[in-house]
Amino acid sequence: MLITGCLANYENDSKTTESVAPELRHIVLFKFNEDADPAAVKKAEDAFLALPGKIPEIKAFEWGLNNSPERLDKGFTHSYFLTFASEEDRAVYLPHPDHKAFGALLDGILADVLVFDYWANR
Repeated sequence: MLITGCLANYENDSKTTESVAPELRHIVLFKFNEDADPAAVKKAEDAFLALPGKIPEIKAFEWGLNNSPERLDKGFTHSYFLTFASEEDRAVYLPHPDHKAFGALLDGILADVLVFDYWANR
């Protein structure tokens, strides 16, 4: 299981990757309330980071804080990048009790969330 503290590095490989199994990407972006308690934000971060150890359907996990100089982030600060082998694995993750418990920690501190899923093309 891959867990890193930064977003994925792009690998430009011109070789054919026909043998690579397709992967379902699940991107989550958070924008916290301006007055969110930093301790509550840290608790939510830690809870999200613990999910790969609790939900085996998560094939890979990365996260990072916005570092773009372009100022196009619309206030989103946290990015989480999860990989699943199938839609069935994602379907286990979404209602999983540990995922739901993590989500409850966001009540009162989260201003907005953006979720985007796609099948990785290589």
